[in-house]
Amino acid sequence: MANMSMTKTPIAEQDPKVRARNFKEVTLGYTAEQAVEEAKRCLNCKHRPCMSGCPVSVRIPEFIAQVAEGNFEEAYKIIKDTNALPAVCGRVCPQENQCEGKCVRGIKGEPVGIGRLERFCADYMADKPMNIEKPEPNGHKVAVVGAGPSSLTAAGDLAKLGYDVTVYEAFHTAGGVLMYGIPEFRLPKSIVQHEIDNLTAMGVKIMTNMVIGKVLSIDELIEMGNEAIFIGSGAGLPRFMGIEGEGLVGVYSANEYLTRINLMKAYLEDYDTPIMKSENVAVVGGGNVAMDAARSAMRLGAKKVYVVYRRSMDELPARKEEVHHAQEEGIEFLVLNNPVRIIGDENGRVCAMECVKMELGEPDASGRRRPVEIKGSEFTLEIDTAIMSIGTSPNPLIRSTTPGLSANDHGCLIVDENESTTKEGVYAGGDAVTGAATVILAMGAGKRAAAAIDKYIKSK
Repeated sequence: MANMSMTKTPIAEQDPKVRARNFKEVTLGYTAEQAVEEAKRCLNCKHRPCMSGCPVSVRIPEFIAQVAEGNFEEAYKIIKDTNALPAVCGRVCPQENQCEGKCVRGIKGEPVGIGRLERFCADYMADKPMNIEKPEPNGHKVAVVGAGPSSLTAAGDLAKLGYDVTVYEAFHTAGGVLMYGIPEFRLPKSIVQHEIDNLTAMGVKIMTNMVIGKVLSIDELIEMGNEAIFIGSGAGLPRFMGIEGEGLVGVYSANEYLTRINLMKAYLEDYDTPIMKSENVAVVGGGNVAMDAARSAMRLGAKKVYVVYRRSMDELPARKEEVHHAQEEGIEFLVLNNPVRIIGDENGRVCAMECVKMELGEPDASGRRRPVEIKGSEFTLEIDTAIMSIGTSPNPLIRSTTPGLSANDHGCLIVDENESTTKEGVYAGGDAVTGAATVILAMGAGKRAAAAIDKYIKSK
């Protein structure tokens, strides 16, 4: 029987004042009773609009129906059938633009908490002994470059089909952006590791500290007997604004800042990873990465953290939940402002940032109104740390060492609708193709590529 409540079942969270100074997970998840209550809000629509919003085609009404009946293990199996990383997606997917954005319940009230239910099922199964079957080997070898979400998805789907899959990861830990980018308070690393362990239990081999394009080339991987290759090397090359003062001590790319904190554990007392002990921090940008950097800076002890964004709150691209959490934690949003230079002291350290106020003009190519500078509106922010979070692009290493592999003007690999690149037998997906985007879109590309690789090898 559907529960006709107009609002989602509330979810417990750490108190903002407490959590703003620790790295423990903010959202605490549903209890079994809450999950059943929320699942009963699903109308089980015949046309399944929610599924049209899911890049990996999770059978949403089916899994929710099982949760409503209290069959949590069955629900998890349904999710896991198409989604390799449910505990991750339940936490970091932008559900409001995807499955929940298409939920009929959202027309007159709040959509069903699909993400919260997915997370509940994954967490419920996390400490249960998993019976992972190793598929029968089919005698074919595939190499996967990078160990982020698109690669892990492709590797998992191929392993299920019996392929001998080896993943080559440049860092010392697998997980890609899930490990180095997204902070512990949003995605605990033990959860990512659990999902990776499930893959290795299926027979996927992961080789770390393997920088493809340096240690081995794509052509050498082919010579080693790999019949196809999937490139999911992400977009780890940070962008800067090109303004005066970006070379000063105390200016970070969000990428470097978050990698030091997450992958190199700078937030833990017993690690001596160097990171600024900041008092006043400005984070430039308005995406999820900017929110992660700002909230991490606060947790590392900053007294004041600003998010400087050139458009208005309405155009801010970060997830609503992240913005809401950041505001609760005391982060100040300086919207309709843009930095024009970073000012240093006599020792070459950041001491201030000069900004200019903006107003919104006509829409630009992205459909958002273009920010225009207001003449004579300059002002200075006193800061000791600036974090640039204005996007990233793919590292040029692979494309510059692989003849026959084409990229566009932004350095993103060019693929067709099956994720096939311009080099035969080589496929690519995720941020290496799209530039920085979401975890779930990268996973969708990994799924498509795995299906295409299977077809390609079988047709040879």
